[in-house]
Amino acid sequence: MSFALKNSEVRLIGKSEAIKTIEADIECAARSDAKVLVTGETGVGKEVVSRLIHQRSARANASLVTLNCAGLPDSLIESELFGHVRGSFTGAYRDKPGLLEMAPNGTVFLDEVGEMSTRMQVVLLRFLETGEIQRIGADRAHTRVNVRLITATNRDLQAQIIAGAFREDLYFRLNVIRLTIPPLRERTDDIPLLVEHFLEMYSRLHRVTMPEITPAAMDVLTMYRWPGNIRELRNVAERIILKTGGEAVRPGDLPSDIVRPASQHAQANGQNPARTPIAEELANLILKRGESFWSAVYPMFIARDLTRADLRRIVEIGLENTNGNYRLLVQLFNMPSEDYKRFLSFLRKHDCHIPFQRFRTPPARVQPDAVSRVASAARG
Repeated sequence: MSFALKNSEVRLIGKSEAIKTIEADIECAARSDAKVLVTGETGVGKEVVSRLIHQRSARANASLVTLNCAGLPDSLIESELFGHVRGSFTGAYRDKPGLLEMAPNGTVFLDEVGEMSTRMQVVLLRFLETGEIQRIGADRAHTRVNVRLITATNRDLQAQIIAGAFREDLYFRLNVIRLTIPPLRERTDDIPLLVEHFLEMYSRLHRVTMPEITPAAMDVLTMYRWPGNIRELRNVAERIILKTGGEAVRPGDLPSDIVRPASQHAQANGQNPARTPIAEELANLILKRGESFWSAVYPMFIARDLTRADLRRIVEIGLENTNGNYRLLVQLFNMPSEDYKRFLSFLRKHDCHIPFQRFRTPPARVQPDAVSRVASAARG
């Protein structure tokens, strides 16, 4: 259970069409007292949307109370919502009001309502029909309350209805206004803004300089599918802050469980594994931004966040630029010249040394008739 602070800042971050649609839906929901059902995967921001509806509604000056129904036994959910009287169960030493009584003229947000048992669904349905509060252990209704109910779930309630796990009549009561929040992987335009927001937030919290995200690292973050959605991105941002300490963030600084699935996702979308975007981005980081091979590529390969195919492709890109010359490649990859043997040894050890011959441009061949013309011109 939690109470919303009336002056707490809650806002949506993003520029995608999905965010614009959600903003419009929030404004629509805030203009009435109708019940709202917010659906979407875990971590997409259902509670943020619910708080925004409350803050923009006529009930904004009253309280918003929240209760997560997941994992709570019926007795605890019922006690939290409706309260109990002294002696109604072991540990009930005094009368206690429930959340519904503690938010007069306000809003009650029930998260993960799809986790409620069938019995608790009946109790909630009875309240929605009458508005009456009957505390646990009481023999009659205690009072009536005026609250707005917003619920959220990551489950498919219609599928649960078919399976007999959720009451259809309760679903129709809750589903007056429906807001569906798409997962983060379907609104990738929002990822850079969210990354910047959370990095700034955690740099202030941990009192470190806000780091710069290199383009290669941002591409990895954008390519990742984010099964945990914004909640997962937020945690990754804090890990980045604690790991880098204000230094520029490169792909090698990202968690391995972010980098590897991003590369696999690229391959699943029909891209040649030997030409994965991460290889192209790292090569670009070296050739155009002056990063050293040892700092940009080597740590990721050793951590197994790059495949041999990735490393070979990076070497290929370099050899294409040096006409197959490995000594020039060492310079091109921003390594000191004395690292030549170390670099070749590293490539051979990991079976990534590529024969230089196919990158050499053969000298132009002079045709026999051209030779004759030159000789005739000389004699003339």
